[in-house]
Amino acid sequence: QVQLVESGGGLAQSGGSVRLSCTASRSIFEIAFMGWYRQAPGKQRELVVRIPTRGGTPELTDSWRGRFTISRDDAKNTLHLQLNNLKVEDTAVYYCNVLYYDIDYWGKGTLVTVSS
Repeated sequence: QVQLVESGGGLAQSGGSVRLSCTASRSIFEIAFMGWYRQAPGKQRELVVRIPTRGGTPELTDSWRGRFTISRDDAKNTLHLQLNNLKVEDTAVYYCNVLYYDIDYWGKGTLVTVSS
């Protein structure tokens, strides 16, 4: 199993940024993919971005292209995601996700609210 602890999020203004962090209970190198999804009120959960931890091309939703920065701290098993140029419609609960031995694990989610 993998436990995920998220931090960051909160209130941001339109055009601003927030930084999300996710720390896994296992080494990042044991995990196939790590990333973030979001779920807006009344909508299905959708991918923001996820990375193959051992190298490769990130997968992301087109609406986020050019609006995020992703970084990692392997020693702390932590993935950081900075969301930039936020829009009101980016308001959602953001969930950390990992794929570990073909099983998806989820964090509890952190709310990002973008005001106009």
